[in-house]
Amino acid sequence: MTQTTRAPRSDARANRESILAAARETLANDPRASIDVIARAAGLSRRALYGHFDDRAALVTELIATGAQRFNAIAEEPATADARLDLARLAARLWGAAEDVQLLAAVALDDEHVASTAAALAPVRRMLLEIVRQGQSAQTLRTDMDAETLARIIEEGARTFVTRAPAFTASVADARSIAVRAMLSIGGLSWRESEELLQAHPDLLSKETAR
Repeated sequence: MTQTTRAPRSDARANRESILAAARETLANDPRASIDVIARAAGLSRRALYGHFDDRAALVTELIATGAQRFNAIAEEPATADARLDLARLAARLWGAAEDVQLLAAVALDDEHVASTAAALAPVRRMLLEIVRQGQSAQTLRTDMDAETLARIIEEGARTFVTRAPAFTASVADARSIAVRAMLSIGGLSWRESEELLQAHPDLLSKETAR
């Protein structure tokens, strides 16, 4: 007898979507929210939630995977001939995506989930590495370390900023500006060089560029 795989029932799909939506909202307000709190926000029992996700880590992992799609879309944009400009634009766009779900991004980038986040964001990481290689080849980014190491340091700097920004920034605009300048600094630009680049390209810090 041939067995067939049934598609999930519509109510099961709806429950799963409601869980994901509730988790996004709940974790945005409290990154440490428990699985019980998320289940109540979804209007389900804890047992019903476990029918869709094995545990809290599995739920967060799926949120990371779905959220990464927005970040990875940035990696599909064409590069320019200036690695400094590309790095600044990447930082601005990533921050624009992160600031909308900043607390959720902090959950995704904490030590417990950093490995799955890194895997989900592979296209962005490849784009960053290409920018670094181009900048080192053109001598516009620092060359005192190999490209893979520099790209990883820039990545770690971005991770730290996303998770810590609320503690030391006064506004979204300030956060975006600091994020861009910080990434350029790690890339090897002096604060004066960063300022000249941003003055020459004021669109880098505009809301439109950050979207």
